Amino acid sequence: MIRAVVTDIEGTTSSLSFVKDVLFPYARSHLPEFVRGHAQEATVRGLLKDTVDLAGRALSDEDAVEQLLAWIDADRKATPLKSLQGLIWEAGYRNGDFQGHIYEDAARKLREWTEQGLKLYVYSSGSVYAQKLLFGHTVYGDLTPLFSGYFDTHIGAKQEASSYTRIAEAAGMAPADMLFLSDIGAELDAARAAGMQTCQLLRDGAQPDPAHQQAANFDAILPDA
Repeated sequence: MIRAVVTDIEGTTSSLSFVKDVLFPYARSHLPEFVRGHAQEATVRGLLKDTVDLAGRALSDEDAVEQLLAWIDADRKATPLKSLQGLIWEAGYRNGDFQGHIYEDAARKLREWTEQGLKLYVYSSGSVYAQKLLFGHTVYGDLTPLFSGYFDTHIGAKQEASSYTRIAEAAGMAPADMLFLSDIGAELDAARAAGMQTCQLLRDGAQPDPAHQQAANFDAILPDA
């Protein structure tokens, strides 16, 4: 019996284009100004130090900005970059520059599942901070109260079975009682290897993986609540 749903974000609850065409370009264009304006704040100062440590060489603040931009262009999932992106996105959400994109069917079913007693968790490569910002600023209101926990790659890579084992342990449940939702076959494979049930969302041109249950949207997912 399914007691919890663990959901991915991009291509699952939310459009890939929102992240690719809205969030990432916004962070890239605002990063230099943001760092220059907040460089003396403790949080940003610490992230600049982390950038230097990760780069493995001495960097001025301007050099660090150039390094961070290079990591964006290389699609490198560097921890200090992810954290800075989260801070920049927070400013964008609060300024009303954009809202977190959530499919209507996803928002509706997440609420229904919560009412049915299912526990909900998020597992995404984006930072937990960024996850909360997205779900906290949607056209459907603040959805963060629906979730019992959030996980990012600090718990492990999304294509490693051990990551899903750790999520189940953190939730205090058997993996078999949890349903993992994603559009990526390799992630679903890892979740299944850990013992979770799986369902592939076929949004945004996702390639069907016949090894897993499939659904066009959240209305087609039928957890045994």
